[in-house]
Amino acid sequence: MIVHVDKFSGFCWGVVRTVDIAEEELAASQKLYSLGEIIHNPVEIERLEAKGLRTIRHSDLETIRDAKVLIRAHGEPPETYRRAKELGIELIDATCPVVTKVQERIRKYYDKGFQIAIFGKKDHAEVIGLVGHTANTAIVIKSVDEIEKLDLAKNTVLFAQSTMDKGTFYSIRDEIQKRIKAEFDVGTFEEMAVDFHAKETICGQVSGRETRLREFSRGNDVMIFVAGKMSSNGKVLFDIAQSENPRTFFIESGDELKREWFEGAETVGISGATSTPQWLMEQIKTVIEKI
Repeated sequence: MIVHVDKFSGFCWGVVRTVDIAEEELAASQKLYSLGEIIHNPVEIERLEAKGLRTIRHSDLETIRDAKVLIRAHGEPPETYRRAKELGIELIDATCPVVTKVQERIRKYYDKGFQIAIFGKKDHAEVIGLVGHTANTAIVIKSVDEIEKLDLAKNTVLFAQSTMDKGTFYSIRDEIQKRIKAEFDVGTFEEMAVDFHAKETICGQVSGRETRLREFSRGNDVMIFVAGKMSSNGKVLFDIAQSENPRTFFIESGDELKREWFEGAETVGISGATSTPQWLMEQIKTVIEKI
């Protein structure tokens, strides 16, 4: 049985940057707090915890005095920075530059009075940060069905959480345009000029992986997809892999592998989310080769 690791999988550069920043601080001080899980991968978190990383919640900020606090790649709303300053906490900002740019663009349109719509998951850390840049007024939608939440009589701009899928984003964009046009056609907004923009802010490293992952999945008898169960990006990519290869299995670690998955298989492919470390996939490869 030949086992391949997808060479296009593993950490995206934003996650690499965040982990590097954390490791540099841990090497210098042996202690660092991460506001929320640094990435959605429990195995990698365990590795960093062994170096001194500790995960905290927002409610813990008032008790932090003995170490710096890391802002993870997902970013934070402005209120977090204000609160940390009030408490005298030193922050290390490791927000992914892609996310920072989206925050800035959202704030620009919010200041112009636009209704802000975000295609994403409302409880996701990145989205919470984005919404915070609109004084919590942005409307989060995750499907065409939720367009009803928007007031299409208002100037509107649509953004996207960086790890969502492009296909749904464009479906939402097209439906909003269709509904606005229909309203004008019946004269509902006779004297109003409605301005609508769609800003596709999905990370290129995430969306660019889809085609390669489809090819890789089709090229193997069995697929093992490695990611944290809380990884939004992991869920999207796993669904893509499974759509191409029904014998695709989702795991967080090698302990979850089952011998029966590989019966009759000549080739096995291993891939993972942008928060899945390369070392973990190589470790799982070694386990599979011994089955």
